[in-house]
Amino acid sequence: MADKSSSSAYWAANLRVIWISLAIWFICSFGIGILLRPALSGISIGGADLGFWFAQNGSIYVFLVLIFVYAAKMNKIDRDHGVEE
Repeated sequence: MADKSSSSAYWAANLRVIWISLAIWFICSFGIGILLRPALSGISIGGADLGFWFAQNGSIYVFLVLIFVYAAKMNKIDRDHGVEE
């Protein structure tokens, strides 16, 4: 990764993964957990309405999955650009 174009491509790919991860994080925590909570209140899951469940539990599961997907994507980007560990 000696030349400037290669490092620019690496950081562009890196930033794309980061922005997509942040968008998913925002949609899950703020969008579904807060904004859509009243719309999801009629659906029951595990004894609680879906909006409450997602704000308390579902978003945590999404965040955990997001961590593993992010790590896998970054490992692939690292391999593609020759900067793997």
